[in-house]
Amino acid sequence: MSSHRPDTAPDFLLSRADGSVRTQGSRTSFIDAWDAITALERGDTEMIVGALPFDRDAPAALTVPETIIREPGPLEPHAYYRVGEGAQLSAHVTGYDPEPHEHLRRIEAAVATIEDSLLNKVVLARAVDIAFDPPVDARLVAARLIDLSRTRDGFIADLTPAGKPGHMLVGSSPELLIKRRGLTISSYPLAGSAARIFDDPAADAAAGEALAHSAKDLDEHSYVVEHIRSVLEPLCEELTIPDRPVLTKTNEMWHLATPISGTLRTPAPTALDLAARLYPTPAVCGSPQHAAEALITTAESDRSFYAGTVGWCDSSGDGEYMVSIRCAEVDGDGTFARAWAGGGLVAASDPEQELAETTAKLRTIQRALGL
Repeated sequence: MSSHRPDTAPDFLLSRADGSVRTQGSRTSFIDAWDAITALERGDTEMIVGALPFDRDAPAALTVPETIIREPGPLEPHAYYRVGEGAQLSAHVTGYDPEPHEHLRRIEAAVATIEDSLLNKVVLARAVDIAFDPPVDARLVAARLIDLSRTRDGFIADLTPAGKPGHMLVGSSPELLIKRRGLTISSYPLAGSAARIFDDPAADAAAGEALAHSAKDLDEHSYVVEHIRSVLEPLCEELTIPDRPVLTKTNEMWHLATPISGTLRTPAPTALDLAARLYPTPAVCGSPQHAAEALITTAESDRSFYAGTVGWCDSSGDGEYMVSIRCAEVDGDGTFARAWAGGGLVAASDPEQELAETTAKLRTIQRALGL
């Protein structure tokens, strides 16, 4: 990797249309979310940034940064990552975990399990391994993701505190787990998806409409909404949850989304506390949660920080956490990355369609890598 990286290159960033944070350096770090929550509540630290892994018993990667820059809108990637030496990226796929045909078999087995057990929904993911030559700066991937995103969403988090020296989680998630500003909170869960159709606007619109009226996808979405309701309702003076999801889109996917908003009771939990209580939602895990987690742990390789959450929280309790999807983990040398995509399965799921959905979701990260 180049030694000419700009001095402003962040170790953490969260780019959002309505406000962004980027930080550098580390004063201290936490591997336990509840220790970090306590530090914020005591006012020991101005801000904590980073990521929580899918497995809540695994080490977190939370950092107290040296410097913090907040901006009112999305982040503008540095020119270094757009032209010349810093913009060079050469990637190729080295393997799949599992191979697509094996993932199809796993989906079929999971759907059969749902039909014959108390499990209502499970999200199964597959991974793609990618090599870089020359080594890549993960910030370049983040810059490309921000530039390619319709809403300028992007994130990067240093996973060093979790025992992964130099590893970076980088992605562009459309799914807001929780945002807190004062006593006002919001969440924007996604569940139920359909691939966009790029070369036929009428067919693309029809795919979105079909998703909006799909009984299977509405069922899948309802588990996520009810999970969020059950966590937030006891903590809120008021909580507004629409009866039906809305249709939303990224460049690659149509999604069902429910815009949730509320007002917290006092004393109010911090944004990090709320994120730790909420995740992993049925959008990336399943329902009932423990049964879904058990199946995922048995069927899949370690998800690491995929399907966890990434974001920031300050000493006032304000903060914002995205669900860690449409993402990749880049190793410390910048020579290797793993990207993931998953799909929610219910009894009515069609295995071939579910496999195709993971392929479509992987396009977000693959486009940024020029694959």
